[in-house]
Amino acid sequence: MSTFDWLKRAEAAQPGSGATTERLEERVMDALRTVFDPEIPVNIYDLGLVYGLDVDEAEGRVEIRMTLTAPGCPVAQTFPATVEDAVFSVNGVNDVHVELVWDPPWSRERMSDAARLQLGML
Repeated sequence: MSTFDWLKRAEAAQPGSGATTERLEERVMDALRTVFDPEIPVNIYDLGLVYGLDVDEAEGRVEIRMTLTAPGCPVAQTFPATVEDAVFSVNGVNDVHVELVWDPPWSRERMSDAARLQLGML
């Protein structure tokens, strides 16, 4: 490894440098894990509310297909913007589109093992 390569990697590892070796999709998933369902104290990713995540790393474009736990959820109008804001905070994201879908309906089977454990369901 050349000195230049070593310095480049060292800079990328510095906190706050804005550079990272983690893929954009992984950083987006981490951001989604910071958004919590308003009624269930679990993040939307582990709760299984995210049905589709398409990330174009080169363009910084993120498309999310997600649902809510119930169609009559009182945050249905505002929650997609909350998700967009969280994903926009990710370094490298230039465009975010969140589509709210209701088919298939959400069920507890979509939850990750981490979510089930957190809720005492394992």
